Amino acid sequence: MFLGKVVGTLVASRKEASLEGLKFLVVRRLTIDNEETPGYVVAADAVGAGLGEVVMVATGSSARQTRLTDKRPADAVIMAIVDTWEVNGEEKYRKESLPEESFPDER
Repeated sequence: MFLGKVVGTLVASRKEASLEGLKFLVVRRLTIDNEETPGYVVAADAVGAGLGEVVMVATGSSARQTRLTDKRPADAVIMAIVDTWEVNGEEKYRKESLPEESFPDER
């Protein structure tokens, strides 16, 4: 699992039939100190995440263990929207109210 920030969307009008109905988001990896890294991943969204939100992403076979991705060819899934995290007693992130820029739930 890793922490990331939703930075974009991905639309694929032609895809494997079992992927129909999934929403895909582009996620940029974050360090434990809440700093962006150069790495990106495309992940299926199982929780209705929106642009700018910090999320927890599962990859590999774990990505296929959500209700939404079960038996689907997914290698990454957004499985949680992060409210807060701390390291060694120091708060690294706290979710603030975001403007209504969240993506509509397309499931």
